[in-house]
Amino acid sequence: MEYYPEVVQAVPGKDYTIYVYFSNGQIRHFDMNPLIEKGGVFARLRDTQFFRDRLTVMNATAAWDITGDHDPTRCIDIDPETLYAAEAVTDPLQSVG
Repeated sequence: MEYYPEVVQAVPGKDYTIYVYFSNGQIRHFDMNPLIEKGGVFARLRDTQFFRDRLTVMNATAAWDITGDHDPTRCIDIDPETLYAAEAVTDPLQSVG
């Protein structure tokens, strides 16, 4: 059976990157800079505070909660297959503390 990527956790990293945790235990490090530089819907993520504070999981993928009320129809999200194609990494949270 083919694995369909499902995000269970998303954590902001440095310089507009995110660490994405998948249901199969894989962790990927995704660089949002190219999308933010394109502008459009992603332009809002240039605000560092918004980028870090609104990152969450909605629609089984990494998303930014636009309205602050966790409405899955009002978010900026990234296709989970796109995130899964990013570089696999070890858990950055294991080295904290």
